[in-house]
Amino acid sequence: MLTPLEADSLSILPGIRHGFFTRQGGTSRGLYASLNCGAGSKDDPVAVIENRSRVAQHLGSFGDDVQTIYQVHSADAHVVDQLVPRESLPKADALVTRTRGLVIGVLTADCAPVLFADAEAKVVGAAHAGWRGAIGGVLEATVAAMEGLGAERSRIFAALGPCIGPKSYEVGPEFVAEFEQAEAGNARFFAIPKGRKTPHFDLPSYVMHRLNQLGLRKTERHAPCTYENESMFYSFRRATHRKEPDYGRQISAIVVA
Repeated sequence: MLTPLEADSLSILPGIRHGFFTRQGGTSRGLYASLNCGAGSKDDPVAVIENRSRVAQHLGSFGDDVQTIYQVHSADAHVVDQLVPRESLPKADALVTRTRGLVIGVLTADCAPVLFADAEAKVVGAAHAGWRGAIGGVLEATVAAMEGLGAERSRIFAALGPCIGPKSYEVGPEFVAEFEQAEAGNARFFAIPKGRKTPHFDLPSYVMHRLNQLGLRKTERHAPCTYENESMFYSFRRATHRKEPDYGRQISAIVVA
């Protein structure tokens, strides 16, 4: 049984269904146990297909899959109106739709998933906001693409889902310099924890900062740390620290019902 996390603000919207799905409730085994939805992993493709189908069915999709994209840590948003074959996925890091029953989603394993909805216009969006996409403008691009379909930012609700937290996100000085060069105030998203020598980055707070500058109706943060909660989430950084050969991906998805 799937028990995704849900944002309160999105849950009350009429005609909108969503979920920040965890790693629980799927068929994958081993490193990928159990709801691995990443087709780019080395997991059994049959298991991944079944996992994604379960997510689609949970949200009431008209198909047996979730429409995702070929994520490249860009600031590009793509409009979709039907399921696209996996071999033809567009390279982007956000997607939006107004097609009823078409579940759209993004895959993450530490990066920040953000789901958007304008219930009146019946337009939804999903963004994959790693640090590069966030600083590059992927959230802004998502809202602009939604507006192109008739949404209005004064009606858009946005929710940030599970991602890596600042206690686990150690970075180098060149990383800090890039953010400070982009905007002087970005220094507040970095801190050196007691007993440490290198800075840590607060990705969820930075993403919320970008969202709160967009003039949306409401923004919500529902972001437990993916690194620290192994039973609930996959984590690229945790797998790297353990020298594991691969890692799974959780999915965050939304649909106009």
